[in-house]
Amino acid sequence: MPDQTARPLWAGRTLALLGILLVALNLRTAVAAFSPIAGQIAADIPLSPAVLGVLGMLPPVCFALFGILTPVFTRRFGLERVLIVALLAIVLGQALRGFSVSLPMLLLGSAVTFAGFGVGNVLLPPLVKKYFPDRIGLMTTLYATALSVSTFLPPLLAVPVADAAGWHFSLGMWAVFGVIALVPWLTLTIGHRPDTSELPEEARPQLLVRVWRSSIGWSLAIVFAVSSLNAYAMFAWLPALLVESAGLTPAQAGTMLSLYAAMGLPASLVIPLLAARLRHVGILVYLGVAFFIVGYLGLLLVPSQATWLWVALAGCGPLIFPLSLALINLRTRTHEGAVALSGFVQGAGYTIGAFGPLLVALLHDMTGGWTVPLLVLIGSAVVCAFAGSIVARPHMLEDGHAARR
Repeated sequence: MPDQTARPLWAGRTLALLGILLVALNLRTAVAAFSPIAGQIAADIPLSPAVLGVLGMLPPVCFALFGILTPVFTRRFGLERVLIVALLAIVLGQALRGFSVSLPMLLLGSAVTFAGFGVGNVLLPPLVKKYFPDRIGLMTTLYATALSVSTFLPPLLAVPVADAAGWHFSLGMWAVFGVIALVPWLTLTIGHRPDTSELPEEARPQLLVRVWRSSIGWSLAIVFAVSSLNAYAMFAWLPALLVESAGLTPAQAGTMLSLYAAMGLPASLVIPLLAARLRHVGILVYLGVAFFIVGYLGLLLVPSQATWLWVALAGCGPLIFPLSLALINLRTRTHEGAVALSGFVQGAGYTIGAFGPLLVALLHDMTGGWTVPLLVLIGSAVVCAFAGSIVARPHMLEDGHAARR
């Protein structure tokens, strides 16, 4: 649906514009800031492969759980006040991670941080709708770009900062960004009553039941899950894989993880536009699958040669993530249908994806190498191709034949 008649972007809503972008800049900082310096942290806090797997699965678990709970809070307290609590949780969690002296403290800080991230994920779209109904397309692109920056910047800085100031500072410094993001929202909220008129809408129970029985719901959830599973497995384990298999230093491996994350930036800008224009979107799913397979085969067979190329190709695989988000709208006829499909796809997708880091950890621990974990990730990409063939069919959630499965 086209935006309303546009007015100047900054007119009367500068604080909201800055606030939305600053929130987006916070929502991935802790995801990839840990794994490049895991070796330094392990010198002070024992970290087994299973523990590293649990830390890697915390982000998608929290994203799924708090994505479900957030609308309950917003109906009672309003978007802005819930967001402020989420930002406070991010600041507290990042600080706890930085000051950690034990494994329980590190786990608690990580869980609190990712809970704040999960709430922020849900609140950004309705905040854009509330403050920028005339600029939804532009604002979505801006905050998606900010999310990408918050994904690839931390692994780029993690090792140099840890070498210069210690791993505690490298982990904890991101709390400052949360403090900065609080300023515009506190300014907007102080002295104003919470506005509960623009809250995440809910779908009718009939649609929620229908999506559980629909082929489009399950196939799109699988595509989303494969993206989540592979991305969080790589965020947790790519640096260790490159150090052991390609002979890179921790700093070089951190740079490669940043490259992996940065490949999501052009995808987030281009893929939704292509999805809206292509008659057969299955080709985009197959392209993502091909990127995954070629990138992983390169890391498996010749990891020390053209390492950057294999990492970049593997990083292009998650183009199916923005594709999944675009298809939520393209495979529904109504806004209500989009809400139902979005909740199902993201809830199921993040839940399945949470097992990626732990699965890679257990397979690596059992086999002592990276061959089996990479083969399993290649297998997940193959499964995605089959699901993509169903997603590519031009049918809608609300249609009767789409609901029967």
